Amino acid sequence: MHHFRYSGSDLHCESVDLAAVARLYGTPTYVYSATTMEDNYRRLQRGLEGLDAHLCYAMKANSNLAVLRHFANLGAGFDLVSGGEIRRVLAAGGNVRGSVFAGVGKTEAEIALALEHGIFSFHVESEPELARINHVAGRLGVKAPVAIRVNPDVDAHTHAKITTGKSDNKFGIPLAHAAAAYEAAAQYPHLEIRGVQMHIGSQLTSVAPFVEAVKKVAPFAAELKQRYGIKYFSIGGGMGIIYRDALASGAAQWWESQPADQRPLTPESYGAALVPLLQPLGLKILLEHGRFMVGNAGALLARVEHLKRGANRNFLVVDAAMNDLVRPAMYDSYHEIVPLHRDSSRRALVADIVGPICESGDCFAKERQLQELGEGELLAFLSAGAYGYTMASRYNTRGMAAEVMVRGSTFELVNARETFEQIIAGEKVPAFLQR
Repeated sequence: MHHFRYSGSDLHCESVDLAAVARLYGTPTYVYSATTMEDNYRRLQRGLEGLDAHLCYAMKANSNLAVLRHFANLGAGFDLVSGGEIRRVLAAGGNVRGSVFAGVGKTEAEIALALEHGIFSFHVESEPELARINHVAGRLGVKAPVAIRVNPDVDAHTHAKITTGKSDNKFGIPLAHAAAAYEAAAQYPHLEIRGVQMHIGSQLTSVAPFVEAVKKVAPFAAELKQRYGIKYFSIGGGMGIIYRDALASGAAQWWESQPADQRPLTPESYGAALVPLLQPLGLKILLEHGRFMVGNAGALLARVEHLKRGANRNFLVVDAAMNDLVRPAMYDSYHEIVPLHRDSSRRALVADIVGPICESGDCFAKERQLQELGEGELLAFLSAGAYGYTMASRYNTRGMAAEVMVRGSTFELVNARETFEQIIAGEKVPAFLQR
C-alpha cells in the first residue's frame, strides 16, 4: 500500500496537503513519498526471510538522487544499465560495490567505469559481450566478475513491450545454450564466474511466471555452483503494482473484494512461493525490483487549463503532457486521475484528459469520469513514481518537471523545474549560419 489519501476533502501525500506543494512549486510536479518507498523495501525483505537476499534497486524506474540516497541508506544496491546510472549512484553516495550492471550494449568505456568502481557483477547478455569485458578487464589488470543472463523462455503475461524472458526478446542467452556460454566464459583469463541471472519482464501481477522461471533455471544454477562455484542467483525483478483504484482506501477495498486466488501479487505471496524453491540452492539471491519499490510512491500534479466541450465528447486540457508522463501514449497505460480537492456536490464529468502537445497521442485517458473541474483546479496522476520522470523528454521545448520528496509533514524540492535557458544551454548556431 502507499501514503496518498484524502484527509477530509483534500488529497495528501503522507501528512502534506498536495495543493500546498502545487502552490509553492507549480505544475507539472512529481511528488514522492519516502515512507512508501521504505515500506515497500521492508515488506520485500520480510517476504524473503529465510534467504540470503540482497535487493539491487532497478534505478531505471526512478533515478532521482534523493530516491537513490534513500534506498542506499536502507542498504540497497542498484541494478545499473548505463555509465550515466553508475555516475548517478556515485553522486548519490550509493554503493557500486553492491550493485550489478545489466544491459545488452555495454560500451568499453562503461565497462571500464564499472570495474574502476568495483562493480559486484556484470550481467552478461551475449557471448560477444564476454569477450569485450575480458578485453577491458585485461587492459586494466583486473578480473571482471560476471553472471550470464539466461533467457528461460517464459511468458510473463504482461505488455509486449515490457516482456523480456521470451525466446524472441533481445535479452539474455537461451537456457539450452547457456552451458556452452559458461564453458566459453571459463576460458577467458580475465573473467571470474560469479553467478547466474534471469529477468522475465515488468509489471507481472501473478506469481506463476516467476515460479515457472525459477523452476526452469534453479537446476542449472545448482549445476553451475557445483562446476564453477558460483555465489549467487539473480531472479530479476518485475513485480507489478496496482494502477486501478490506486488510492490507498480504494485499493484496500478493491483488494478485499477479489477472490483469494485472483488477488494481485504482493511481497508476501511472492516470497511464500519462491523462498521454498530457492532455499535448497544455498546461494545468495539477488533481486532487481524497480516499479514495485517506487511506482505507487509517486504522483504527478497537474493544473487544468480549460474544459473544451465538443460535439461528441469533452476534453479536459491540463498543463502536464506526454513529455512529462509518456506511459499512456507509449503503452496505453492506465493511471488513476483524481482531483486534489474533491467535492461530492459537483456534477460528474466525462472527458478525455489531454495535454497541450501537438500529438493526438497526448492523451492520458479517454472518456474518464471524474467530478466537474474548471480552469486552475488541480489534479493528480497516481502511481506515477516509476517510469515517469525517467522517461520524460523536452518535446515541444517543454522543460522537465519539478520533483518533490515528502516525509511525514515535511516536503522538499529535490529537482528544480528546468528553465528555458537550461534547455538550450548546450546548443549553438554554427558560424556559417551567422550573419
